Amino acid sequence: MKKPVTSVTAVSQLDLFPIRNQVREYGREKLAADFRAGLNVALLAFPQGMAYALIAGLPIYYGIFGSAIAAIVGPIFSRGHFIVLGPTNATSVLLMSSFAGIAVVQDKLVLVPLIVILAGIFLILGAYLRVASFIQFISRTVIIGYITAAAMLITLNQVKNALGFSFHSHEKADSFFESLFFTARHLHETHFPSLLLSLLTFALYYGLNTKLPKLPNVAITLVVMSCVAAVFEPLGATGLRFLQEVNASEWKFTPPPLDFAMASSLLSGALAIALLSVLEGTSIGKSLAARSGSRLDTNQEMFSMGVSNIACGLFSGMPASGSLTRSVLNIDSGARTPMASVYSGLLVAAGAVTIGFLVQYIPQASLAVLIICIGISLINFRNIRLVMKSTRSDAAVFVTAVITGLVLGLDSAIYVGAGLSIMLFLKQAAIPELVEYQFNEQGQLTAKNKETERATPEISIVHVEGDLFFGASDLFRDQIRRICDDPNLKIVVLRMKNVRLLDASSVMALDELINYMNEKDRSVVVSGVKKGVFRVIRDSGLIERIGRQNIFPESVSNPTLATANAIRRAQEILGDDAANVTIYVDPAKSGSKGE
Repeated sequence: MKKPVTSVTAVSQLDLFPIRNQVREYGREKLAADFRAGLNVALLAFPQGMAYALIAGLPIYYGIFGSAIAAIVGPIFSRGHFIVLGPTNATSVLLMSSFAGIAVVQDKLVLVPLIVILAGIFLILGAYLRVASFIQFISRTVIIGYITAAAMLITLNQVKNALGFSFHSHEKADSFFESLFFTARHLHETHFPSLLLSLLTFALYYGLNTKLPKLPNVAITLVVMSCVAAVFEPLGATGLRFLQEVNASEWKFTPPPLDFAMASSLLSGALAIALLSVLEGTSIGKSLAARSGSRLDTNQEMFSMGVSNIACGLFSGMPASGSLTRSVLNIDSGARTPMASVYSGLLVAAGAVTIGFLVQYIPQASLAVLIICIGISLINFRNIRLVMKSTRSDAAVFVTAVITGLVLGLDSAIYVGAGLSIMLFLKQAAIPELVEYQFNEQGQLTAKNKETERATPEISIVHVEGDLFFGASDLFRDQIRRICDDPNLKIVVLRMKNVRLLDASSVMALDELINYMNEKDRSVVVSGVKKGVFRVIRDSGLIERIGRQNIFPESVSNPTLATANAIRRAQEILGDDAANVTIYVDPAKSGSKGE
């Protein structure tokens, strides 16, 4: 039986402790189901946490501790059990990009708590201001471009680890192309035992994913390759690099430095992490919620992410976002409540304390290969083809986002891509295209042939489509003025049935039109006005300029009534019952030309 969809009003207010509602009737059956799901997620989260820390250029324990903290704290402030929080590919590479140019690891460790806490503060403020709905204005094309650039950076940055060489301390790879240059320069230093281990890792991981995709293949691969590396060394394969052990003593309270200059330099990166966290988390949550017929409270989830990030910043963790792989695994494993995520976090924490010392036996080359595999999997070639073939605007936004991400950094890719997509949309929305229509001898509406001579109309009906906002006001005024240049024109009927928005710029353009028409002893009649548009006309004082008798509001029950009354009013002004009528419409947008 499908669950009913929760109403919007039921999830309109933030709840500071929503998990209490989930555990009121918490019994043994739910506990068993949640614990099984939590165990499965923990087996994936532990090695993923290590991988994401390596991507960000941080010690391994940051990813493990971050996975545990976010998984435990997040559900306490979430209304649903759909999203499992923790480090992700996208936020890890964005964190790496924010620290570009900082070569000393200790310098990064000072900044990590600050940027993560700032991201958390942005998320909490956004939740209280209810801005989650505005995130939809960042187009999917921008996100696809960002993810593509991130995948390329992830893959390239791990090549040196997979091949067993390092950059020199003075070689700071601040961009994709610098990293590519330094990687090519050091290729001759490839460590062949590391290369062989990398090839074996790829073969094993690919085989497991092909034959046994439901197993925790990342963890299995790392365990097996640790055993292989242990055999390599006695055979003379020296020089292999291993991860550092995870010491529970490193899990400590890490307050950020109170340095406002430092904080201001990290604001852009922190805001980008917050935006990306919301985009990732809400898209994952909505998809999983739809599977169960539920509704996701995006602002509550945003609040949950914010608190989780602050907790991660204070206790040696990385930025927390919604993880697609862990969230899907959690639901597919039978999770019933948010406690499943809590159990997974507790198990990851227990693993860090009890078996963290075993991490030192994992070869760095093997983990790097797994990260490369994950990075390549992020590139969705089908979506890229779709974007490139859809419209020129989408293609331009995608290419710009990718290039910006590779050259200037991933946070810039989000801002520049979003800005360009909005600019191109406004440009498209602000170009009215009007085509002339007129009634034939039978009284039917037909398109006027460009080759035929234009009949002289006494009344011109201008069909206005879309939103009359500031970007369209000048073009709207110019189009109308060209129509009004006809010396025989007596009356213009503005058919505004499909106008949803009227702003001050367009009100002023209408006022200029009325002045122009009055100077030539002509009239303006308005038809099909919606309530919101009528309110703007009334409150701005334009209603007195037009004349209340010349405004005909929309009739929902009879869509053609307002236009018919407007034409009668025009004929009444003319004192003529049989005026020639020409109608201007946008054929690409108008679906009811005969109204």
